[in-house]
Amino acid sequence: MEATFDVAALVGHHYRADDYYEVGREKIREYARAVQDFHPAHWSEDAADELGYAGLVAPTTFVSIPAMLANRKLFESVITGYDVFVQTDQVFEMYQPVVTGDRLVSDVELASVRRIAGNDLLTIKNTFTDQTGRVVQVMHTTVAGITGNDVAAGIGDAIERVIMHGIELPSRAAAASSTPGESTRTTAPSTSLSEVSRTRSPRTTIRFEDLTVGDELPPRTNQLTRGDLVNYAGVAGDANPIHWHDAIATLTGLPDVIAHGMLTMGLGAGYLTDWLGDPGAMTRYGVRLSNYTVVDARSIGTVEFTARIKSLDPETRSAVLVLVAKSAGRKIFGLATAEVRLA
Repeated sequence: MEATFDVAALVGHHYRADDYYEVGREKIREYARAVQDFHPAHWSEDAADELGYAGLVAPTTFVSIPAMLANRKLFESVITGYDVFVQTDQVFEMYQPVVTGDRLVSDVELASVRRIAGNDLLTIKNTFTDQTGRVVQVMHTTVAGITGNDVAAGIGDAIERVIMHGIELPSRAAAASSTPGESTRTTAPSTSLSEVSRTRSPRTTIRFEDLTVGDELPPRTNQLTRGDLVNYAGVAGDANPIHWHDAIATLTGLPDVIAHGMLTMGLGAGYLTDWLGDPGAMTRYGVRLSNYTVVDARSIGTVEFTARIKSLDPETRSAVLVLVAKSAGRKIFGLATAEVRLA
């Protein structure tokens, strides 16, 4: 069902988060545990120091935590004409590794709106700068906005009864504000990109000369339980009950509780950086979500990862990897690629 307001008119809406997000040592470890990423550089200062980092290195998808905090105002006060948002695409562009002690400020922008198959696809751009004012990472999140007739009756009330306090629901925000776009619009400041990730010498265990186009990475299977989903929800701040509440999942038309899309992306990123040996050697990671991982209460969900070398660039000693993720025989990633630099 089409939104009752012209969301395209909001394209370009920008604001800067009210406060910085300080990257904590234990938060990095909590998040690494939540996405099952046990690379030593996320856990040990000595291991991080051996790779040339000033502190623990945050996993690739870590910035989704401050992004969720920063984007809350956009969904609660600006884009208020939808009942549910479903994530479809995610892109991370890395310009500098995020490490313990970084103070990240997020600029939030509604970058584009497209209408496909009756749904509005909205892309939100988060630009993260650190205490030096340089851009360390840019994140693009695309969600489908879903309205009234496409949502089961009573789902809003059902969510109200189970959602944690302090979280604003889209429907509740819409009732409080009938006019979208009421929050203050500002102009995105000019910023310069850090070049650290593209100029530092990567310390990967894989060398460029050892790779050939078409080479396949060793496969990996990750297991997910309901406990993993609840833990990720708490660590990442994603309170959506479709990831832990059977009745809510059913009301949204899902067969059962499903894993967070960002959780499966985090698993995939860890699979690739573990193979690389240097978490800061990845410069871009993009995933299109095409299906979901069901996690039944009576069994364990699995995600099977494979990857291959799509292309190699001898001038930059870099590679493009194609990542495949499957659960219960279904591909859960449509197109997933990573760009990496190699020793």
